[in-house]
Amino acid sequence: MKPEDTLEALPPVDDNTVTLDTPIIRGKTLIDAITLRKPQSGELRGVQLVELLNMDVATLIKILPRISSPGITAPEAACMDPADLLACGSKISGFLLQKSVKTDASLVA
Repeated sequence: MKPEDTLEALPPVDDNTVTLDTPIIRGKTLIDAITLRKPQSGELRGVQLVELLNMDVATLIKILPRISSPGITAPEAACMDPADLLACGSKISGFLLQKSVKTDASLVA
């Protein structure tokens, strides 16, 4: 086998990263991907879990700045493309499920 025929190992894909269809522009910085992390219970203060699971827009706009990297502001979240907001909401609602439920629903990679 020739060296050029070998496959290169790809870097691991972070399942919690959302690539934005419409990047967020902050000054001269372009944010084209957001990495979300599972929120701690204290970060969910003032948020109804049912609304978060239903991907309520106002609730997503409230929680995104708390769990995103790079950190985005609530006004930036409010200006996101609806498709990008939906993608983030899908990730966030998945964070709220127990591992056993994810396994039962084949949601675990």
